[in-house]
Parts: sequence; C-alpha cells; structure tokens
Amino acid sequence: MKQQNDINEIRAAIDGIDRQILNLINQRLEYAKAIGKAKALQGEQVLDPARESRLIRRLSEMNRGPLSERALHHIYTEIIAASREIQSPQKVAYLGPEATFTHLAAINHFGRSVSFSPQPSIQDTFQEVEKGSFDFGVVPVENTIEGAVNYTLDLFYESNLKICAEIYLPISHDLLSNAGSYDAIRIIYSHPHAFAQCRQWLRKHLPNCMLVDCNSTAEAARQAADEPKTAAIASREAARIYNLEVLASRIEDRSRNITRFLVIGKNEVRATGADKTSILFVTAHVPGALYKVLTPIAEAGVNLLKLESRPSKYENWSYVFFLDMEGHISEPFVRQTLEKMKQLCLFLKYLGSYPRAAEGTQG
Repeated sequence: MKQQNDINEIRAAIDGIDRQILNLINQRLEYAKAIGKAKALQGEQVLDPARESRLIRRLSEMNRGPLSERALHHIYTEIIAASREIQSPQKVAYLGPEATFTHLAAINHFGRSVSFSPQPSIQDTFQEVEKGSFDFGVVPVENTIEGAVNYTLDLFYESNLKICAEIYLPISHDLLSNAGSYDAIRIIYSHPHAFAQCRQWLRKHLPNCMLVDCNSTAEAARQAADEPKTAAIASREAARIYNLEVLASRIEDRSRNITRFLVIGKNEVRATGADKTSILFVTAHVPGALYKVLTPIAEAGVNLLKLESRPSKYENWSYVFFLDMEGHISEPFVRQTLEKMKQLCLFLKYLGSYPRAAEGTQG
C-alpha cells in the first residue's frame, strides 16, 4: 500500500510539473507573438537560423541530463516551430513524396508545425521557392556512401537562392510489410540506393525475393501497402504513414550512413560564430589554375571543409567547383579571401553563409 501511495505522490508531482511546463510554453509563445509583431514593423524575416542555432547550442551547453542531446533538440525544434507558426505560418517545399528521408530532414529542422508540401523533383523544389510559393525548400546534397547529389549542385549554378541552413540526417532503413513474416514475402520494393545499402542483409535473410526499383523509398512503402506478399525498404516514418509493420529495423550494411540536406531560400543568415560559407567557381582551363584560386584560402588560414567538381554544361573539359569553408561572409577574413579568389576565377558565385550543423546530431 505504501508503494502505491509513493507512486501516486510522484505522479501528482509530475502532473504539477506538466502544468508549469504548459504554462511556461504558452507564456513563451506570447513573447514570440510580440517578437513577430516587432519583426513585421522592422521588415525582418520570421525564420532566424542564426538565433535558433545559438539557442540550441546554448541549451545543449546548459543541459546536465538525464535529458539526451537528441531529445533536447527535438523538443526545442517543436517549441521553436510553434513560435514561428504563431508569428507567421511558414511554408516549406521538399523533395517528395511524403515520408522520404528529405521529408524527415525537413521535419527535424522545422518541426511539425509548419506547412510542408512534397515536390516531384529537386528542380521543382528550387522553382517553387524562387517563385515565392514557399518560404524555404529542403533538398539532398550529399551522402557518405553514395557521394554528391549532382543535380542539386548543378541547379545552384543558375539559381539565385541562397543556402540558409544544413541538416545532417543519419539514414536508417527498415523492412516494412503486412505479410507477417519473411517467408510470406515475394517482392521487395525500394529505391536503388537503399537496395545498395542493404545488399548483404538482403542476401542473408531474403535471398530469393525479387527486388523492384522505385523512385523513392516512400513510393516503395505505398506499393507494399497496396499489394500482398510484398515488402518495402523505407523509413519508420513511412511505416506509420502507410500503415505497415516493421519486420526488421536498421537493416543497412553500414551504420555510418549520413545524408546532408540543404535548406534553400531568399534569406541572408546572420553570423553565429560557428558558420560555414559555400561558393561555386570556374577556373581557366590552364595548368595550375585551381592551385592559384585556392592559394588565398591557405594564406588566410581558412579551414577548407569540402571541394567538389562538376563538368560544366557550357564548355567541354571545363569544370565548376563547389567549395565549403569555415566562417561567415560578414567576417573580414572570409570576405577578403573571396574577393581575392574572384580575381583569379573566370566566374565565382556566393551561395550563402549559414550555421554549421554537427554531423549525426539530428534525426
């Protein structure tokens, strides 16, 4: 009896804390509404990635547990999303359909309070944001296993959109089906990349099944939900949306599979002190041209984070280089470095400065 009384007392204490949390969240939203009115008068954007990044980083430093970093991130992503929504509803386009990993990345970054809209292609995502139909777009740009998403890189050449944020999402594949058991499965649907990332598991557990390619893992889940004796390799979110059971979790052959996504929009993002700047440039097709262009980076002591090349569509044997470096365009050493590089290039385009995300902290 005493034990039951102890439980009741603890639950009563938790109920009291929940009331306090609810009241404080609503109080926070009232302040957010006031900030929204002030932003509107000053012509400022509702989304402030720099402020949000600093907030999450500060709370992480303050957190002493037992709340995990991942849980803290998700809780405050939703609180921040609710604050944005009360200021002005946000519309976000993403490479669809619903329940793709791009969709999950968008939810992780913006929370579930915003209005999401799936787009049939990466190009459509760029175009809809450029037209002003959406405030932001989310697109994949690279994967630790498959490499760069070249189509995304190519679109930046002609687009005027800026990179506003980056998202790292650990990719985990589940086997989804309503068949009830492995023995009942005859066909497995998924995206070719997912099949490639789960090849050893499939060979060991379902060697006799027919593998059928789909345009996305979400489309695979939709087909598996409609057809008996089939399964899909997709996300757990897809299982929820398409009413499928998870027969096996984390079936990927390599656990360190992370995809980087970019948030694209028309905003310039303020510096946070932990930023990344992205550019693209074209060099002359002569010996030593790339070395000369990169020399100002070395001389300034700027940390080069990424360098990727793509064949130019406008001239044979010419290449477009995509480069990420530490720092923000507002910092003199970054701005001066880019100015020196521009003098050595045939073409240089600034793609944006934005908060640097930590790998594997999201998702």
